[in-house]
Amino acid sequence: MGKPSSRPDSSSKAEKKFEKKLQFYAKVRDTVASLTAKKDITKKKKLRRRQKKLKAYDLSSLSEFLPELKASKQPAAAADFKLNCKSRQQLILREGKQLDAVVKHPAFQADPLAAIHQHLQSTQPVSDEKPKKKTTKNGRKKKKSKNSNTSSRPQSMDI
Repeated sequence: MGKPSSRPDSSSKAEKKFEKKLQFYAKVRDTVASLTAKKDITKKKKLRRRQKKLKAYDLSSLSEFLPELKASKQPAAAADFKLNCKSRQQLILREGKQLDAVVKHPAFQADPLAAIHQHLQSTQPVSDEKPKKKTTKNGRKKKKSKNSNTSSRPQSMDI
């Protein structure tokens, strides 16, 4: 709208604009750098906290005082077994073969219930414990109350 010759400072305005852009980008770069530095510091702090917590829960020093049990290691391996698609398929195949072998066994064909009973007798541990009788808090046997039987019968009222 004005004359082009009336703007002799147009190159200086462009330079000023360019300088402002450079300053802005420098500020952005500085803030990003400071934020990443803060992030790194907080990550290190969190890592230190986790390591301190893990040290607090580390009970490996107590293992030297505990007796070692070889039987307890075997169920731990079974507990780590994860049932995914492939392992499930393998388990199904293995169990299917086992079932076929059991069904074809002559002892099972003769008397299935006796064969199962004999198998359980040979594989299950023998327990000598008798079932505990119900006791009260004092250790005495519970007495049956007579009131429970009388409440179920119809009662007559005496006048």
